[in-house]
Amino acid sequence: MKRILLLGGVTEALAIARTLGPEHIYSLAGVGRVPTDLTCQVRVGGYGGAEGLAQFILDEGITLLLDATHPYAAQISHNAATAAQLTGIPCWALRRPAWQPQRGDDWREVADWAELITALEPFRRPLFTLGREPLQHLDEIPAHQFWTLRALDVYPGNERCEVIGARGPFLLEDERALFERRQIDVLISKNSGSTATEPKLDVARELGVPVMVLKRPVLAGVDREFSTVDDVISALEKP
Repeated sequence: MKRILLLGGVTEALAIARTLGPEHIYSLAGVGRVPTDLTCQVRVGGYGGAEGLAQFILDEGITLLLDATHPYAAQISHNAATAAQLTGIPCWALRRPAWQPQRGDDWREVADWAELITALEPFRRPLFTLGREPLQHLDEIPAHQFWTLRALDVYPGNERCEVIGARGPFLLEDERALFERRQIDVLISKNSGSTATEPKLDVARELGVPVMVLKRPVLAGVDREFSTVDDVISALEKP
């Protein structure tokens, strides 16, 4: 019988967790709300790198590691693949397809924070949807810019940055109102591929607002990759 360790991080992971019985473990880093209505076990917290994860796999008798973390969680995905190799169990991964630019989009890919800040120089009212990373740079905001930063939770901003705590899914009309109310002239986003946060791209296209897209990291190779929850569940149901 399989004993699955599901590494969560994206919305789809919860959908998979809801299909798992009490012998399986759903693992969360601890960021965001922890579900309390699951049949499977829930574990919150880190492992201490690949070696710590490997030891947990051995201690718990895990036979399949399923990586459903965020497309930008490259270190966690690397640790998962390494731990699976160390323990001799298969590692599967749910990998969301990336968003693709559409007609009318003005996307500009950037590799890292330094490249992003240079690209943002001509703009005045950026909207950051990168999570918490911009919070580390609030004292570096150029005098001509006012930042709007959206994260899962509210954090302190300053006189030139407002932090909005909000969780998707986001509605098109609400995103449109946000852009207009804050006079957003550039959007900064990871290419998460999530349908829950895609409306911001639709609004940017409508308004002709450029989008700075943080380049996706290269993720570790695994035994099997899936692009949808249904494909994962179908594979798990097979003996």
